[in-house]
Amino acid sequence: METKNSFLSPFQKFIKIESFSGILLLFAAIAALIWANSPFAEGYTALQHYHLGYKSDRFELNLSLLHWINDGFMAVFFFLIGLEIKREFLIGALNSAKKLAFPLVGAVGGMIIPVLFFLFINQYFSGHADATIHGWGIPMATDIAFSLAILKVLGDKVPISLKIFLTAFAIVDDLGAVIVIALFYSGTIKMLFLGAALGLLAILYFLSNKGYYSKFLMIIFGIAIWILFLKSGVHPTLAGILLAFSVPIRQKVDTSQFLSRLEEITTKIKTSSELKAPILSAEQIEEIDELQAWTNKYQSPLQHLEHHLHDWVAYFIIPIFALANSGVILSSSQGLDMPLVITIALCLLLGKSIGVSVFVLLANKLKVVSIPTDISKSQIIGVSFLAGIGFTMAVFIASLAFADQPKYIDSAKIGILIGSSISGIIGYFLLKSQASKATQNQDPEVLTP
Repeated sequence: METKNSFLSPFQKFIKIESFSGILLLFAAIAALIWANSPFAEGYTALQHYHLGYKSDRFELNLSLLHWINDGFMAVFFFLIGLEIKREFLIGALNSAKKLAFPLVGAVGGMIIPVLFFLFINQYFSGHADATIHGWGIPMATDIAFSLAILKVLGDKVPISLKIFLTAFAIVDDLGAVIVIALFYSGTIKMLFLGAALGLLAILYFLSNKGYYSKFLMIIFGIAIWILFLKSGVHPTLAGILLAFSVPIRQKVDTSQFLSRLEEITTKIKTSSELKAPILSAEQIEEIDELQAWTNKYQSPLQHLEHHLHDWVAYFIIPIFALANSGVILSSSQGLDMPLVITIALCLLLGKSIGVSVFVLLANKLKVVSIPTDISKSQIIGVSFLAGIGFTMAVFIASLAFADQPKYIDSAKIGILIGSSISGIIGYFLLKSQASKATQNQDPEVLTP
């Protein structure tokens, strides 16, 4: 029992962080909508377009505040996603074919069906099919923070295996969205800048493979690679995820070695001379430095970075992104493209729920995947609706798809808000209803693997 608890506690902490992040995200989005439709709306727009940076005859890095958030802050968000993806594929919930199959099938269904829905509805029911076709990637990814926030509200009424499933397939479809952004939503590529960026990445990968890692070198190279991606025409946030893959996960010393050295250091500190002044002696400083060096060897660089970045991303970067991107002026609704609004809302609501549930249940029927026995058919359907909550990545892709078309960006955002809201409400009540039935019957319907 202790082993199980110790295994789940890091994941449960992850859920707690993501859940509270989802609440902050919601408040930030609501605040942006209120601000953009208040008497202070001009201030909101002016702040978005306020430029910061450096300009000279030879070099220019001068972006609007909105671009600094979407291109700069979001690169850190993508860096964290990269760390999570690497960890899950190496030692986590996706590190074997058996573990990967269940969420992978859900993620594939949750990406393919919404895209097909979009292409079909856009082609036959949109008045500007050619102009809005670029938005096909918007409904692909699930927002982990929002969806886990809803599961958090349900508490112990849903099994931990369902939360792991939701998190795992959301990470997989985030990876799918990243690939789509790289292939379809980047600008005209300048190969010289891209080649230089890839060259720097190759150096980091080589050093990582040889067992060398330096946080200072990572920061310097990271900034240079980000700028080179920005100048190359490939979206700079992708530099974040590629940079994350160069961070090693291995420890240089194992637990037994660390504990043995810790005992030696502790003994030396105890026997070293102690000054009366509130400072350390030379011997104590030397041992403290030794302890720090061994701590760095004991910690996985990837885990260390992920641990320290998670709070910054969850509690600062994502809410700031929501605040900067959710301000749609509702009073100008006559300027919205209503077919695009409806298309995106339907793709998130129906495309995601049908895609995830049908693919998973069909794969289970065909014995392709094995679903945990504590997850019922109704819970699969309920969580498939939660997959339709696509706020962060959906808004981000919308800003890329319609970069020079504010009308379509606003329309896409409204569609995302509507589709995500309805999906979240339906998913919540389906899961709550299933939990109530399970409590009453004490014999919930389960799937036979």
